[in-house]
Amino acid sequence: MSGRARMALYAYAATLLAAGALFPLVEGAGWLVQAAVLLAVQSGAGVLARRMPVARTLTIAAQALVTLLLLTLVFAREHALFGVLPGPSAVMRLGELLVAGGEDVGTYAIPAPMTDGIELMVVGGVVLIGLAVDALAVTFRSAAPAGLPLLALYSVAASLSDGGAGWLWFLLAASGYLLLLLAEGRDRLTQWGRVFGGAARNTGRSADGAGGAGGGASPVRTGRRIGVLALGVALVIPLALPALDSGLLGGKGPGNGRGSGGGTISAVNPVVSLQNNLNQPDNREVLTYRSNIEDPQSLYLRILALDEFNGSEWRSSTRRLTDVPDRLPQPPGLGRDVSVTEVRTNISASRSYQQTYLPLPFPASEVRAGGRWRYEPEGRTLVGDDGQTTRGAQYEVGSLVVEPTAGQLAAAGPPPQDLVREYTQVPGSLPAVVARTAEQVTEGSSNAYERAVKLQDWFASDGGFTYDTTVTSGTGSSAIVRFLRDREGFCVHFSFSMAAMARTLGIPARVAVGFTPGTVKSDGATSVGLRDAHAWPELYFEGVGWTRFEPTPSRGSTPSYTRPETPADSASDVAEPSADTSDTPSAAPSAESSCPPQLRQEGDCGPSQEPGAALPTDRGTPAGTVLLLVLAGAAALVLPLSPLLWRTRTRNGRLGSGGRTPADAAARTLAAWREVTDAAWDHGIAPDESLTPRKAAARVVRLGRLDTAAAEAVHRIAGAVEQVLYAAVPLPAAGLAEDVRAVGAGLREAAGRGTRLRATFLPRSSVRVMWALADRRTALAERWAGRPGAGRWTARLRRLTRQHG
Repeated sequence: MSGRARMALYAYAATLLAAGALFPLVEGAGWLVQAAVLLAVQSGAGVLARRMPVARTLTIAAQALVTLLLLTLVFAREHALFGVLPGPSAVMRLGELLVAGGEDVGTYAIPAPMTDGIELMVVGGVVLIGLAVDALAVTFRSAAPAGLPLLALYSVAASLSDGGAGWLWFLLAASGYLLLLLAEGRDRLTQWGRVFGGAARNTGRSADGAGGAGGGASPVRTGRRIGVLALGVALVIPLALPALDSGLLGGKGPGNGRGSGGGTISAVNPVVSLQNNLNQPDNREVLTYRSNIEDPQSLYLRILALDEFNGSEWRSSTRRLTDVPDRLPQPPGLGRDVSVTEVRTNISASRSYQQTYLPLPFPASEVRAGGRWRYEPEGRTLVGDDGQTTRGAQYEVGSLVVEPTAGQLAAAGPPPQDLVREYTQVPGSLPAVVARTAEQVTEGSSNAYERAVKLQDWFASDGGFTYDTTVTSGTGSSAIVRFLRDREGFCVHFSFSMAAMARTLGIPARVAVGFTPGTVKSDGATSVGLRDAHAWPELYFEGVGWTRFEPTPSRGSTPSYTRPETPADSASDVAEPSADTSDTPSAAPSAESSCPPQLRQEGDCGPSQEPGAALPTDRGTPAGTVLLLVLAGAAALVLPLSPLLWRTRTRNGRLGSGGRTPADAAARTLAAWREVTDAAWDHGIAPDESLTPRKAAARVVRLGRLDTAAAEAVHRIAGAVEQVLYAAVPLPAAGLAEDVRAVGAGLREAAGRGTRLRATFLPRSSVRVMWALADRRTALAERWAGRPGAGRWTARLRRLTRQHG
């Protein structure tokens, strides 16, 4: 097996070992077999391409094309031309799967089911990482940078896994990378023959006392020892450092990111398990409570609020934690003229119910709970610290029952500007149909309260929506648009859609997650089960504060302040939809138009007969646009780094091995001299082709301020060049690559920081690419137009470049 083929095999193995860190994220292991097959075909294509005399970039392009064909064959065969060629329909299908996979990632708990979208993201991600590793380690013969994509693959898995990807997966990924490095070192040694072999194997001990056996394998053994030592340090040393908790060998750190000295919290979206809870065959009890509240059906138990909408999901912002005060502060925005009653509730959590957030009536004013709990003031939530959970917890809560009137809500003043800026933000990717529908539904409203009530009633009764817990979940922009189009979903869709539409209308909104009031038992206590899990929107009104609304039909209870204040058929009531909103999505009159919205929501008037207005069939951001954005982002990342990539490729090509004939040795010597000249040019020493190699070397030493070792290396290379140019039988030169690297290190050490950065990212010698293109253009022009002397333009360009460096 050739050295390149062996390196390709090691790159393949390193990628698969790193991909093992994805095991805890998804269900099943079939995806790894699929990824291994696709990765093997992709690596094989690279092996075949490298056997042909083509540029390295063409090799990578061929592998990328094969990868696209493979992904099309596996995931979009029905939409492809002849079942394999990626036409527009196939590309659109792949884009749709990626969008669906992004939604599924934000929907399901770990381990997630292997949906088509998640499968494409996992398998495609592994194959793309494998392409990057193969390109760096094999095509460009630089295994060290290949660790970056492997690290990215492991880091993604570690960040998404509960408590990290685990020490076993780290060990496998690190072992694959070390094997790749050792394989590269062995390949570099074998390119120059058995340099350390021969008679030394039988001499017993060398002159300096070192063992002579295995001279050729000694560097490999040394590399293995260093690798094992480094891996051991990475695994064991964190155990001795308190700041790193228990290290990779431990499980979760004791702090969970929430130290007792303040800390912050970045909540994992709790919606991922809500749908599973609603569809449980048994309504297992998770909480019981007793309360002195007059209306038990208004006592929602709130876990936390999701206040950040980024287009892909609703999630809880990162907030600062404090100690739990004896008396929680007054809720923000609550005025003195609003009716408020304080009630007491005693809550007991089941031993089977275990999560980090403490369910509380909102707004809580006082909490008496044993254990290690921390307080997040903005959301008024309690968060477990140092492994504290709700399992078996028993606690007492004092909370406020806020009872505003419709008039008080309608007369609410403008909210504070900082609150408006934070809680009315919507992502730029939110399709225009969401804001347009919100405007249609609330047309004719005179204030924010009337708009909020119309949104609630449209979702709950007037819009023809159906409550269905089997609908695919999702909280992003495309899920909202799909829900508005299909009008089927459960509390996640109703609450997130209403909150997003309220934000487009300038009403501060967020989404609360928790439990509905539950069921009263015979002993007077109230039982809360898994099926009582719920999500609802909270809208802010100055003078009242954060206010609950209930847009989900047949769930929970409609707040009294959103019902008509009189039982009469008064059309002027602010809570009733006005008669002049014929352009809203309630196009046909309902046979039950005399039934109040809250009764229709509770199912007492029968199903609504209103079909609603036909919404535009906007499916969110088109897959073509997503693909263009991805390509633009890749170009924006690659183009600034193209000089660096070209320079790295050129350096590796010059210092590589191209054969063992005298002509090959001469070519390597001249290539090494060209590399020294370009390295000096990159550091500000422009080449002077009028000088002999010896004088040019002295000039580089003088201008580059090289130390003794680097200066000797330059002169050795110059001497080898003179042998090639002038000697009848040039003497073989050894160690040219090491001398070139020593010169480069000397130039970097003597240069300033700005010069080093420019030499790395904007090397002056990369202008040779322009010269090569100009030469090719001139050759083509002379071939087809017969105009000799066109090469003067190239010479002039070179002179100008050297003058201005």
